[in-house]
Amino acid sequence: MNRNSGPASGGIYRYYVLIMLMLTFMFNIADRLVMSILIEDIKAEFVLSDTQIGLLAGTAFTFFYLILGVPAGRLADRTNRKTMVAVSLALWSLMSALCGAALGFWTLLLARLGVGVGEAGGGPPSASIITDYFAPHELSRAMGIFAAGAVLGPVLGYAAGGLIAEAYGWRWTFVILGLPGILLGILLYYTVREPRRGRFYGQQAKAAVADKQEPFLVTMRSLWTNSVFVRVVLANSFTNMPSYAFAIWLAPILIRNFDVSQGDIGLYLGAMLFFGGVPGMILGGYLADFLARRNPRWRPWYCALAVLLTMPFWTLCLLSTSLEVTLALYLCGYILLVSTQGAAISMVQAAVMPTERGTASSISSLSITLLGYGIGPALIGLMSDNWAGAYGSLSLNYAVIATVVVSLSLATVLFLWTGKAVNQEPSPALATA
Repeated sequence: MNRNSGPASGGIYRYYVLIMLMLTFMFNIADRLVMSILIEDIKAEFVLSDTQIGLLAGTAFTFFYLILGVPAGRLADRTNRKTMVAVSLALWSLMSALCGAALGFWTLLLARLGVGVGEAGGGPPSASIITDYFAPHELSRAMGIFAAGAVLGPVLGYAAGGLIAEAYGWRWTFVILGLPGILLGILLYYTVREPRRGRFYGQQAKAAVADKQEPFLVTMRSLWTNSVFVRVVLANSFTNMPSYAFAIWLAPILIRNFDVSQGDIGLYLGAMLFFGGVPGMILGGYLADFLARRNPRWRPWYCALAVLLTMPFWTLCLLSTSLEVTLALYLCGYILLVSTQGAAISMVQAAVMPTERGTASSISSLSITLLGYGIGPALIGLMSDNWAGAYGSLSLNYAVIATVVVSLSLATVLFLWTGKAVNQEPSPALATA
């Protein structure tokens, strides 16, 4: 079979593709978040403030992602998607490794900008490929497995990053964790086959796939008037804002407030994210698919319930004076929050036409990145610096709590609002399920 001719309708190969894309997502997140476990070392060597750290950990990565995200999504809708993923993976992995050669704030900022350039081309084509390998009735579980990469990424960044940093320093940590992504990109390019677009869609959608991509403004108008798409994107963006806040700031919070080493923090957080996040992602996808068979509105309703229950766990964990209680409360909230991701990603993909999926995914990633990385880390760092005089080492805790309460409250309302639109706008994919 020609490598780009498309897969068979089923079989184990599609799970190989899914695992490869999940591993790509894992390196995507690891390269973003490895800096979290290195924050205190970098801050001390370069004499930086929390605001500058927020810019390095989030805003720098976001800059080119915001510029290139939508064009990359448009490209994914009309070109070879697996090639995009392979090239992007190799590029951002190389730029992540170059972070280890930084001479100061500005050179590290430039290297982080480069990480964003590569990652802009990874997520949209990956989600689009998966949607053409798995039928609509199993898409939430497939996206749940794919989204498990968002759990394994921090595990790699925290656990391996912490141990490598203690043994070899923060610079070699960037290099050692960055280079394997280049090898994975080469393997993905030569072993993953490009699927046929829209293979699970109805006749009208298949006819649209046969035509060339609609002009940009036409596609944007279509997405803007798609109630399910717009509401899910907003809801999931606010859901991920505190998730990324914890991913970036929890390690320094624990190091500042408790007598614990960098390596131990990495192992604790890595173990919790793996044993809580992977089952949460996968089981959440299965549960959303099961409930949606009874009523499609259960996908957004389930997300709303899980997000609402996360809020007290994550608020209380930052107020605890016990390391063990802090970690336990964080774990409970984390399992609930990540269980929504399979359903959220599948709703975005199923709500739009095949020729819009890459663009839709890029807009969703763009919104999440803008709030979670572009605004969140720098805003939290600024609040922490301003509140340090009043709250001391707890200023960072209170800054993250404020983010949790506001963003998760908005996410709950938006997911409930999405439920009102689900049956009013049947998706082109689910119509044939």
